[in-house]
Amino acid sequence: MPAIGRTAAPQWPSIEPLGKDAVLLRFGNVIAPEVSARVLATARQIDARRPAWLIDSVPAYTTLMLVLDLSACPGRDAQADAIAWLQGQAFVPDNANAAREVEIAVSYGGSDGPDLADVARHAGLDIQDLIARHSSVRYTVAMLGFAPGFPYLIGLDPALAMPRLDTPRTRVDAGSVGIGGAQTGIYPQAGPGGWRIIGRTRQVLFDASRNPPAQLAPGDHVRFVSVVD
Repeated sequence: MPAIGRTAAPQWPSIEPLGKDAVLLRFGNVIAPEVSARVLATARQIDARRPAWLIDSVPAYTTLMLVLDLSACPGRDAQADAIAWLQGQAFVPDNANAAREVEIAVSYGGSDGPDLADVARHAGLDIQDLIARHSSVRYTVAMLGFAPGFPYLIGLDPALAMPRLDTPRTRVDAGSVGIGGAQTGIYPQAGPGGWRIIGRTRQVLFDASRNPPAQLAPGDHVRFVSVVD
């Protein structure tokens, strides 16, 4: 995984083939808000220009994967066409203020947050201070991954960073809010996981019957609101 921190001046991403039907744009090797902003801005601009060979764009912390429609370039090399097109484009910083603000109500501690006390001890904070710090930040969804609808959130207070569990749990409840390293995120469905669970939301983050099925999308801003069930 890329390191977490600050970056030098932005530069044009490198472009490389990925398998037979995708292209990968690399924006560096450091997880940082400004890198995530460039990844998402480039994804928006490519989606808006919608070249014929594009099936989907998949942003991550420091990369952007473009999935290619090989049938759109009959008799030609779709990857070469895509790379040539990308090299001819000018992508600029995107200051569009289109990001959604989403509040997530969280019940911290108790059976909903079995690792809250351990994280507080690790950070040298009392539990209420930890909750206040975790819920005082406006996070940004850098990407979805690991499980359908799982948001990886940038912006965690460095004092709250904590290693994952040595032995992952075989089951983490849906809606669990966790800390893994220098990241925070939310488990959309029940399943195994090794992040430190500090709370839980009753909001449904992923429902295959909805359109779109995921409540959150890359670029959204998230605020946690502490509630008592």
